[in-house]
Amino acid sequence: MNRYAKDFPILKQEVNGNPLVYLDSSATSQKPFQVIEAVEQYYKENNSNVHRGVHTLGTRATDGYEGAREKIRRFINAGSVKEIIYTRGTTTALNIVAACYARARLQEGDEILISPSEHHSNLIPWQQAARATGAELKYFTLEPDGTLDLDKAKAMINERTKLVSVAQVSNVLGTIFPVKELAEMVHRYNGVLVVDGAQSVPHMKVDVQELDCDFLAFSGHKMAGPTGIGVLYGKESLLDEMEPFEYGGEMIDTVDLYESTWKELPWKFEGGTPNIAGAVGLGAAIDYLETVGMDEVDAHDRHLAAYALEKMGEVEGVTIYGPSTNRTGLITFNVDGVHPHDVATVLDAEGIAIRAGHHCCQPLMRWLDVSATARASFYLYNDEADIDRLVQGLQKTKEYFGNVLG
Repeated sequence: MNRYAKDFPILKQEVNGNPLVYLDSSATSQKPFQVIEAVEQYYKENNSNVHRGVHTLGTRATDGYEGAREKIRRFINAGSVKEIIYTRGTTTALNIVAACYARARLQEGDEILISPSEHHSNLIPWQQAARATGAELKYFTLEPDGTLDLDKAKAMINERTKLVSVAQVSNVLGTIFPVKELAEMVHRYNGVLVVDGAQSVPHMKVDVQELDCDFLAFSGHKMAGPTGIGVLYGKESLLDEMEPFEYGGEMIDTVDLYESTWKELPWKFEGGTPNIAGAVGLGAAIDYLETVGMDEVDAHDRHLAAYALEKMGEVEGVTIYGPSTNRTGLITFNVDGVHPHDVATVLDAEGIAIRAGHHCCQPLMRWLDVSATARASFYLYNDEADIDRLVQGLQKTKEYFGNVLG
């Protein structure tokens, strides 16, 4: 067991009589006791609504909530806390951009450009925005290994390209997309770049000012934080121009019978009682990750991906998807003659948790010419021994179905 695994209490259990090997962190990461205790402490000692009360508990809750916002700002190097909007997660954050930015600005003749490898949450909002505005939704061409050729991408971006939206890391292929270069390309034509950071922010250092992205969305639960909390980063000038996503308490300045005005950023986009405990937990998760160091997390994940590629590549009949280099900590694969759900079921019997299905990427599954895949994804609490267990489990899967089908 590696040195960080001890911080994650859920990993101490057995599943089906075997020590748990958790290889599903791309779906949701496990939580260290530091995060669990921060959430527990909030509810035990500081539970109150934020911004409204002048009593001690209200002040503590507000300090925790807004203090976490500053931690997030620092973590992604945003220029101001005004650029950090709390959301329910990546999906909500991307929908805010589609609804409040794209629908208000796009028109017939404009183009939205995304990749066919996008998660549904970074595809369907743009389908709907295109349908509502008359803009055309277009797709980059992927190389056979799922990477993006920048020259081909450059040829597709022009004066009609008003918005490009891509995942910095594919949740299926592990591909790391060149978002900084895409930002430069789209900005030449005064378009904007939206980045789905759900799989990148937890695993590598992300500097929004260096990338020069216009929007970035990510989720707390994939980076050792609680579920139900996420972030939309947006450049202040763009957020200032956008209308709110939800209306009600918390986000108003003045309300009359027929007219209302909104609070300044970031609260304009945070209607209703927020997920205060989630924000506090996300702040604690950032503290934890910064203690580890994002460079170390990145190097560890890449090492495990390379090790898994090598060891799984030695198993006959296993097909691995995505690039062979420059990828982050996940491996998507299939075993010849065995449905991914059956692979996952056999591995679960060995105490190994992986993901199986279309991974909310049905267009990408069709591009790969498969109905589904299996996926093993790693995080800082995994080590080479976990990969070895996975490989052993795949051998057992082959033996079992070889006997059944033979």
